[in-house]
Amino acid sequence: MTEMDARLAHAVAAGDAETARALLAEGADPDAAGGDGLPVLCAAVAAYAAETAEVLVAAGADPDRPLPDGTTPLLRAVAGGSPAVWEAVRGAAPMRDRERPLAAARRWYEAGAEAELRRLTGADGPARSEIVRVGESGLIREVTLGGRTVRDGHGAILTLLESDLRILPPVGELVARAVRQADGDGGGDGGGEHVDRAAARWILLLRQSAETWGAVVDFHRHPAPAYRAFVADFLSMGALMAGSFPHHRWYGERLAELLPGWAAVEPDAGVLAMVLRLLGDACPAQARAFGLRYAGHPDPRVRRRVPWMFEAPGDPETARVVRRLGRDPDGAVRSRAAEVLDCDVEEDREVLLALLRDERPQVRERAAYSVRSGRDRSPAVTGALVELLDADEQDERLSAAFALACRDHPRTPEAYEKVGPLGAELAEDPRADGLWRWRFRNEPDR
Repeated sequence: MTEMDARLAHAVAAGDAETARALLAEGADPDAAGGDGLPVLCAAVAAYAAETAEVLVAAGADPDRPLPDGTTPLLRAVAGGSPAVWEAVRGAAPMRDRERPLAAARRWYEAGAEAELRRLTGADGPARSEIVRVGESGLIREVTLGGRTVRDGHGAILTLLESDLRILPPVGELVARAVRQADGDGGGDGGGEHVDRAAARWILLLRQSAETWGAVVDFHRHPAPAYRAFVADFLSMGALMAGSFPHHRWYGERLAELLPGWAAVEPDAGVLAMVLRLLGDACPAQARAFGLRYAGHPDPRVRRRVPWMFEAPGDPETARVVRRLGRDPDGAVRSRAAEVLDCDVEEDREVLLALLRDERPQVRERAAYSVRSGRDRSPAVTGALVELLDADEQDERLSAAFALACRDHPRTPEAYEKVGPLGAELAEDPRADGLWRWRFRNEPDR
């Protein structure tokens, strides 16, 4: 092994993709052996270092290189159960061996990660299991047993591999993969979703046909809430992608036919919340009636959807409902209500004043943002905004300063000083331009 190859092996072992990339550019061998005598690509696979594996494969590392145990780096990536690592090792070149990876992915998926580990290791003790976050919103379970660790994303690998090989499994099989792994309560408000679910949904969305769409939607009658939640999730993502669908108008018409009847009978609160979100966008003419119907629902996940179902809560009945939601026990419900209350209406203004001093920072921030518009210049609202300039959360201070700027308050420059320097996550926020716009209106000669 050359010194450069040794340095590459060290960089791969450390998960240092940038150093590995630089060494490969200088001439290091992408198939160099590591300390265990195996290609360094195997070390990247074992460490779940997807970026490093991608760098090695792009530089020429062979994913199909035979290993002493009869496997290949590609087969090890399948067994490892991480779809991100699988895609990195898979690369862009045609697979020389398609049958073994497909059979391995199906075997691991059908048996389950823990059961297959037990078969391979012979271990009979308890497995160690933990949820690992991958990417921005992906979840995967990591299982360790008998001195070996795998992740349970084999369903996602199987789904992606089938797509790569132009294999079309039945819609029902893909939906079953999507709902097999538990990833929350089905209400769409959790902290992530299992990678198997994400992969199945993506492939189903890519199969743009009335037949596929109808076969997925048929599961909205399934007795298990997880299946119905997946249908709502599929439809929600499809609505976001509607512009890329060649027949998106047809899908929109079918959606408008489906949702009212579904919302009227859906018994699960988490699924109902998802359906109401869809209905508010797809069926605006019927959204108000469903909003009024479910405004008093016992589950806060449902009530959180209601304020957004009122396009303009100007009629007395709708306005009363929104004000009542502004006093809801659930903070998220109050936050949503704050976004649609009208500070120019005296009764709404009273509720907004209370929300500007709410116990929850998110509610105070949303109320501050809400009072930015309109003609109201009441001293009580202004005073509450000034109080928020001393809040601990910068997001609150920014919304308060922005509201003062929109109301052309003379203390706007001072308010933005109290906001403080904005980090990268807020630097491009429209609220950051409030001071500049205030000066343009109030100090044109500055």
